[in-house]
Amino acid sequence: MSQYQFSQMRRYDPEVIARYYRYRPWRAAWRTLVIVWQFAGLFLGLKWDEWFGQVERTKGKRAIQLRTILTQLGPTYIKVGQALSTRPDLVRKDFLEELTKLQDQLPPFPTSIAFNIIERELDRSVSEVYREISPQPVAAASLGQVYQARLHTGEEVAVKVQRPNLMPTLTLDLYLLRWAAGWMAPWLPLNLGHDLRMVVDEFGTKLFEEVDYVNEGRNAEKFAANFQDDPTIKVPSIYWRYSSHKVLTLEWIHGFKLTDTEKVRQSNLDTDTLIEIGVTSGLRQLLEFGFFHADPHPGNLFATPDGRMAFIDFGMMDQLSQDMKETLVDSVVHLINKEYEALAHDFVKLGFLTPDTEIEPIIPALEAVFSDAMGESVREFNFKTITDQFAGLMYEYPFRLPAKFALIIRSLITQEGLALSLNPDFKIVDLAYPYVARRLLAGESPELKRRLIEVLFKDGKFQWERLENLIVIARTDTKFDILPTAQLSLQYLLSEEGQYLRRQLILALVEDDRLHTQEVQRLWNLIKEDIKPDRLFSVALGALAGFSGERTAALLPSMAALMPFRANEPISEIRN
Repeated sequence: MSQYQFSQMRRYDPEVIARYYRYRPWRAAWRTLVIVWQFAGLFLGLKWDEWFGQVERTKGKRAIQLRTILTQLGPTYIKVGQALSTRPDLVRKDFLEELTKLQDQLPPFPTSIAFNIIERELDRSVSEVYREISPQPVAAASLGQVYQARLHTGEEVAVKVQRPNLMPTLTLDLYLLRWAAGWMAPWLPLNLGHDLRMVVDEFGTKLFEEVDYVNEGRNAEKFAANFQDDPTIKVPSIYWRYSSHKVLTLEWIHGFKLTDTEKVRQSNLDTDTLIEIGVTSGLRQLLEFGFFHADPHPGNLFATPDGRMAFIDFGMMDQLSQDMKETLVDSVVHLINKEYEALAHDFVKLGFLTPDTEIEPIIPALEAVFSDAMGESVREFNFKTITDQFAGLMYEYPFRLPAKFALIIRSLITQEGLALSLNPDFKIVDLAYPYVARRLLAGESPELKRRLIEVLFKDGKFQWERLENLIVIARTDTKFDILPTAQLSLQYLLSEEGQYLRRQLILALVEDDRLHTQEVQRLWNLIKEDIKPDRLFSVALGALAGFSGERTAALLPSMAALMPFRANEPISEIRN
């Protein structure tokens, strides 16, 4: 493979990379010397601290030293540091906290080189493409830099240009990291559950996706399609005619960073509304679409003057399978209900524990972690506390952190941090729990209907209190309307698929040889203010609209049996 072909690689392939550098050992040797020289000082410093018993006193200094080294080693190691900042199974806690501060800002490269890249990639002069373009970049990061420009058709755009000779640097570093992972793994006290080289390969795959601007453009359009029904989310349009693998032209976003609280207040934007938009969009990405923004740091999220939230930079995205989305919903439900054994089984399904793990000893540890994280009230729950607690569990129990969930955790912690910068009293569950409760009650998919049934029934018995809790939680969102949910529920209840649930509800109403009119009355008291007679009639008509006359007539006996207020009739007759 020629150097040109190698530099045009689009997908990460460790075998191809290894073959290329195996015949160029001088490059690997020189880069190794540079890396070893940088880390030698840190290693000797750590040993010095051990010998003289000053580890506690100097650990902050050593963490800063590590962050500085990674920055000096360039783009690959900056990205490595950012990835490690969410891996408590790989990095000790004091280093972890410092790595979260790692920024990918580097000095810009010359504009003349950037313009040459634009012209080579787009096969036309800069003046042919843009009516005007800023003489200097408005932002520079580890992988590229951004210019502000205007097209000849008048649109204001941002132009991302990739750093020159980026691919040789990334591939050489990945080759050396993978080689080092192979011989270092046996000596490291890690519980990965797989070869350490797989961690490097996962990182390499994501890094290759991030440096491909065509991939980023497609991600942006997919993200925009997911949120096309949400007027609070803004995604920049992509100008494909002026884009390539190394140049991306996209709509310029007028706004300001969410961390710029002064500008947010000057613009008379409601901070709580911005927080709600951000957290709800994050939950929809994870639990609804499964396609999520894995790098929502302050530079990638903007508030627009009209109150929308704009997402930019779609290089680092990931996709969750349907099974993972469903298990995540399960885990939230089990957490709400404090069912820690079920939560432990969720961790097995998600890959945090291997299938052969003995669950029993882990249940008390999970209970302790989540109880501490929540404090006396579930409203004290926060992801940063959970991450800190899990950092200790990684070494005491056979937990491992799947690479995909490292990205999810990074995303959640970052969004929570942004929310706290706008409102120090923010509690993520104030928005997260109502969202999950709404989705469960609405039962928009067969999977969610099944999970609602699992929540409402335990050991064959209907859990009245859980239904009350779900309604109470859902109604904390002022936008929640019980009637559309009631219509969907009634349609399902009257369908053939709902036959099992109809039977179970009838049994629940007469459980323990008594009519449960008090429980029904409590539910009615919760929702009666939201239900007007005319709207209730519309709901009933809407639910029956899809059924034939014969089907409706056949359902009437079941409907009659669901009426719990016939207190004068013997229970045996109702059961029959």
